[in-house]
Amino acid sequence: MQRIGFTIQVKTERLEEYLGIHAAVWPELVAELKVAGMRNYSLWMGPGGLEFGYLECDDWQATCEYLAKSEVHARWQEFMKDFLVSRPEDGAGGQPVKMLEMAFLLD
Repeated sequence: MQRIGFTIQVKTERLEEYLGIHAAVWPELVAELKVAGMRNYSLWMGPGGLEFGYLECDDWQATCEYLAKSEVHARWQEFMKDFLVSRPEDGAGGQPVKMLEMAFLLD
C-alpha cells in the first residue's frame, strides 16, 4: 500500500464556492476514483486556501495513468481549474497537486 500526501492551492476569492462544490462531489467521479484504486481519500482545508490531501492506493503510478485516461476525471479537472492556483503536475494524471514526502509515520 502507498500513502500519498499532497497540497492544492485554492484561490481565496473562490474558496466558499469551492467548498460548496466539494460538499457534493459528482457521484460518477467518486466511483471513478475508487475504480482508479484510491481509498481513504480526504481533503483538509488550511489557512489561505492551502488544501492538504491524503489517500491510499496500491500503485500511485497506475492510479495516475488510469485517471489520465478518464473522461469524467478530465471533466472534473476542467470544471475545477478556475478555482485553483495549482496547475497539473507531471506524472500526476492531470491532477493539480504538489506531492509531499512523508516525514513520519506512527503505524
